[in-house]
Amino acid sequence: MSIFNIGISGLNVAQSALTTTSKNISNVYTPGYNREVTIIGEAAGQGGVQVNETQRQFDRFVSDQLNAATSQSSALASYEKQISQIDNLLADGDAGLAPLMQNFFAAVQDLTGAPSDPATRQGLLGAADMLTSQFRSFDGYLSDMQQGVNSQLRDEVSQINTLTGQVADLNREIALVRGRTGEVPNGLLNQRDHLVAKLSEHMDVRLNVQDGRSYSVTLPDGQPLVNGQKAYALEVIRAPNDPQREVIGYGGPGGKVQPLSENAIRGGTVGGLMTFRSEALDRVQNQLGQLTVSLGVAVNRLQGQGEDLNGDPGEPFFAMGSPQVNAYPGNQSSSTATAKIDVDNIDQLLAADYTLRFNAGGSVEITNKTTGQRSAGQLDGDNTLSFGGVTMSFSEVPGSGDRFEVQPVRRAARGFENLISDLGKIVTGEPGGGSGDNRIALKMQRLQDEPIVGGNASLTQAYSGIVNEVGNRTSVVQANLEARQGITDQLRAVQQSESGVSLDEEAANLLRFQQFYAANARVIDTASTIFDTLLGLRN
Repeated sequence: MSIFNIGISGLNVAQSALTTTSKNISNVYTPGYNREVTIIGEAAGQGGVQVNETQRQFDRFVSDQLNAATSQSSALASYEKQISQIDNLLADGDAGLAPLMQNFFAAVQDLTGAPSDPATRQGLLGAADMLTSQFRSFDGYLSDMQQGVNSQLRDEVSQINTLTGQVADLNREIALVRGRTGEVPNGLLNQRDHLVAKLSEHMDVRLNVQDGRSYSVTLPDGQPLVNGQKAYALEVIRAPNDPQREVIGYGGPGGKVQPLSENAIRGGTVGGLMTFRSEALDRVQNQLGQLTVSLGVAVNRLQGQGEDLNGDPGEPFFAMGSPQVNAYPGNQSSSTATAKIDVDNIDQLLAADYTLRFNAGGSVEITNKTTGQRSAGQLDGDNTLSFGGVTMSFSEVPGSGDRFEVQPVRRAARGFENLISDLGKIVTGEPGGGSGDNRIALKMQRLQDEPIVGGNASLTQAYSGIVNEVGNRTSVVQANLEARQGITDQLRAVQQSESGVSLDEEAANLLRFQQFYAANARVIDTASTIFDTLLGLRN
């Protein structure tokens, strides 16, 4: 190769290097862009230089680590945002339930001093109205949060489906470009990796590279979301065991949408929402319901032990929401079930949901969904079953494998109301005691300090336990989020050091390749001078 051609090859390489540098500079703020480097090599046997490739600075290992960390950070951030709302609600000293329960029992105390006084009776009804209203308000807030989780899940799944569809489209485009030109489409590769990173913000996924080129994206348990050029959409569907609850369904290659287990979705905003719902929101609603039923049953029981001012047996003071029972749609039998609180075994009532799975002959496996503890039960001759402070009645013996979901107290606070409007209906004394009898009122006053919640806690202790549990959980989540975010930031810094564009470095490269270009231009100029001189000598 002549000196002239050597200089031309250098000019071409310098031009390519300057183009790459310019591209890096112009994309410094482009999301998902990976810095490119022009790899220069010697032109074999010719003495010149050539561009071997324009290499994308991308580390798959670091990228996978960053995506996993991002998924965990997003989950914790989503969880923290939601649980902080409950923590703020419960920790509000003015808006909380503790002051209103104290006001109710203060009104009971006033009633013990003047059991027949209309003013003290009216004071008790007013305190009861305020207390029940606040219980319903709390339940309404938590129910709104349940609906909010449903709505957010729908939004998240819509975005996930859009992202997986785009990944599948890019798999196809990348394959076409490679087949048509034989070149590596770095821009399309950047877009695809950026989509996978965005997908990790929404949920935890697994990435597999097929044949070193096509991306396959799956759920943690292996269900494919993207397989080559085909994407499989997720759906938000009603939970089969709870019509007010929405879960994520998956159809996949089979096409029939089936609900995924709630713990099958991990990481990302979706995982954080579902973990918050199962660990915190459901539990707080159940604890509030347990508190409601414990108070209501205890007061109603005392009302039934005495007479009102008219000499009639006492009527219930409070109404409460009933236990909820849902049969699974796949049950073999047509058996239906109803449930009621077992007031004689109220000490066994827990802040928990249960799954019943029947075997042949009416035997049943009872699973506490909060603790995972299992116990055995058996239908009696009337097709009834009692457990955990609940009595259930079945229309017929369920078939083997039939399942039922039972929520004894989940919606109890929603129906918490004061049933008494007539002042004379308030029971203060025992039968035959007269209008001045305050023995029932004294027993009602002592309820404030008795372990009527789960048989081991007073009303105040139980409510304080809810507040402390939510507060502690919030603190733990916030601490975990801070630690996880630190790890994520460190990995992002490592990724940027490998793949990110440094303007200082690129500016230095710009000067370096400009000098390279100028030097090769001088080589060509020198070659031209020599050539002209040789021609002149000949003439």
